[in-house]
Amino acid sequence: MSIQIMDIVGRISYNCDILFRVIDIKEEHETKKAILYGEDIRLIADAPYEDLIVIGGLERRKKSQEIETLEEQSYNLFRQDVDLIKQKQEYEASGGYTKTLNYFQIPGRVLHLDGDPLYLKKCLMLYEKIGVPVTGVHCNEKEMAVKIGTLIDYYRPDILVITGHDSYSKAKGKITDINAYRHSRDFVQTVREARKRVPHLDQLVIFAGACQSHFESLIQAGANFASSPSRVNIHALDPVYIVAKISFTPFMERINVWDVLRNTLTGEKGLGGIETRGVLRTGMPYNSVIHEENL
Repeated sequence: MSIQIMDIVGRISYNCDILFRVIDIKEEHETKKAILYGEDIRLIADAPYEDLIVIGGLERRKKSQEIETLEEQSYNLFRQDVDLIKQKQEYEASGGYTKTLNYFQIPGRVLHLDGDPLYLKKCLMLYEKIGVPVTGVHCNEKEMAVKIGTLIDYYRPDILVITGHDSYSKAKGKITDINAYRHSRDFVQTVREARKRVPHLDQLVIFAGACQSHFESLIQAGANFASSPSRVNIHALDPVYIVAKISFTPFMERINVWDVLRNTLTGEKGLGGIETRGVLRTGMPYNSVIHEENL
């Protein structure tokens, strides 16, 4: 069976452990090579054409169901966390604002830059399901650093996500060498440009990175959270769970890093960060806003 662009494939030499989407096929010196994007993880790879096999519908559904089960578990754990935060806020608001719970809340606004339009779509659906205000922008990883300043000025986000695809190649250098990574340098430069606009770590919270990204360089550049400390693959939705936790945490509270990571699908091997303030703000009165809208 011939392999076409956008086919879902597995690598025979890796026992088809990861589902990939074929995004390009190149032919050099009479050998064919495919460029692959992970279907559920933020990994970019290339593979010899003959090492690929198209994954049939039955096998795809089986793997998709396994992933969906993990996603549902992660979502339910996150939902429990959010409910606890809201209960705490209601209790505090009843004493600190008004006895009748006459208050409103403004969660942090997210600007999500993604190198993959399909991943971006999945993430936006999850943001909407959770209730996080978000603007999504599809942008090639190599163009992010040039565009980020204008985007920050226009959208003025509280939280910035810089993600897409990445990978480490042992053939290109040591694991400490950022030049051995597909897009880590692009992510680092984008974080630096963002920090030129908003230097303070608590005025703009940044998540940056993808699969196997150079974690240390991203943190040094100014990211609050990044991937991937152990150079492992991360799930496509992991950035959403991290920034949603920040979006719903009150700005007077500091977030323990483990509290952010524990409900992700990847955990501390793939994700890490530094202590950061939440960005949720509470105000009052709520009723006057409703009355003004009805006038």
